[in-house]
Amino acid sequence: MSETELPDNRLSARIRRHVPSLLSYMASSGSLIMASVAQLVTFAILARFLGAAEFGMFITIMAITSIAVHVCGIGGAESLLRRVAQNNKIYPVLLGHNLILVSISGAFLIAAGMIILPYWIQFSEDPVTNQLSLFLYLVTNIVLLRLILLVEAVYIGHSNFKAANLSVVGFAFARTFAAVVACMAFGVSTINGWAWWQFACHLLVAAFYWFLLIRLGKPTFRIVREELKLGVFFATPFIFRAIRQNIDLLLLGLLLSPAVIGSYGVARRIVDSSYLNIDAMSRLLYPRFAKMSANGIDKAWPLAQKAALMALGIAIFTATFIYFLAPYLPLVFGQEYQSMVYFTQVLCWVIIFYALWSVGVEAMGAAGEHGYRAAILNTGNLIGAPVLAFATWLMPPTGTFISIYLIEFSIALSAWLVLSRLVRKAAQRSA
Repeated sequence: MSETELPDNRLSARIRRHVPSLLSYMASSGSLIMASVAQLVTFAILARFLGAAEFGMFITIMAITSIAVHVCGIGGAESLLRRVAQNNKIYPVLLGHNLILVSISGAFLIAAGMIILPYWIQFSEDPVTNQLSLFLYLVTNIVLLRLILLVEAVYIGHSNFKAANLSVVGFAFARTFAAVVACMAFGVSTINGWAWWQFACHLLVAAFYWFLLIRLGKPTFRIVREELKLGVFFATPFIFRAIRQNIDLLLLGLLLSPAVIGSYGVARRIVDSSYLNIDAMSRLLYPRFAKMSANGIDKAWPLAQKAALMALGIAIFTATFIYFLAPYLPLVFGQEYQSMVYFTQVLCWVIIFYALWSVGVEAMGAAGEHGYRAAILNTGNLIGAPVLAFATWLMPPTGTFISIYLIEFSIALSAWLVLSRLVRKAAQRSA
């Protein structure tokens, strides 16, 4: 072998070594992007057929239930993913643990929603229709959605990314199919009518997914007490972040017209969907972070640095794509949503800061450092929510935009400062 051939062979070997990871990421991100596109198509259909006023009301109930769904299950899905990735023999116990938590917390959330929300939201002048529609939305968007999302966590914990990707894509296309049939075939044009179709869609998907999932093992119903505290630590950042992310929607709904809140709501959905490219990478990295950090978080530090650079590149590309795509959105959603272009182009760059802090907190979570992870995200969201609310009330929507960027930047900076400190401490202990 000549000296000039050796570097080429080494380069080829390195490329071949990274090909499986690249293909896994492409499959993961591709499935999430397909799901995101399907979700946007669903929103476009509903926006056109429900009209600005009804669609604005739909955005409001979605904002409320997106907070509650993170409470449902009390973070048990992360415990299942993390523990099963380390030892899949514990799967039946953690599956039962999750089902118990989803049942108890879901029942409480539905009961609370049925008591509180009628004073805030009114779907119909008829009290019976109003209560029934509210019940359907709560069951669908909290309990059934949590059970469907749990299926994805189960497959990722077993490192079956193909099944996880198919579950995401299948669910997204099922919702789109339901919207097409409901609105285009049966002429559904009210939020009350859509409640039944959405409920039926989620129920059928959940039943089918769990029929397939039972092959991995039947649940053993008992509470894993040591995971309750970690589950709370894991869930609270998502809860507070959901509050912070949706408080602007709720306040703008009171301050601006239904057409504007509909445009802003769709713009937010588009930007939130852009996070899926980062989440796709996190889905692949989380089990690796968990295995590498089993003997100390410092062992996962090199991977975290590489992941941050990758996430930054993905975020910049995604934001640029959305910025140039925005002017064409009214062609899809309708001309009454013109302000959507401005909202989308202003908000699309938020993904850069999300990408940075997402890698940092994922590394901490996989290492079991949920206390630090929760402290960073909860502090950012608890302080950020009132700041966002005040800025939105003071200068809607300009104040909303400024506060969103300030909050995301602060969380990203805090995450990497804390992660580097944890890595140094772990390295000192190892030495």
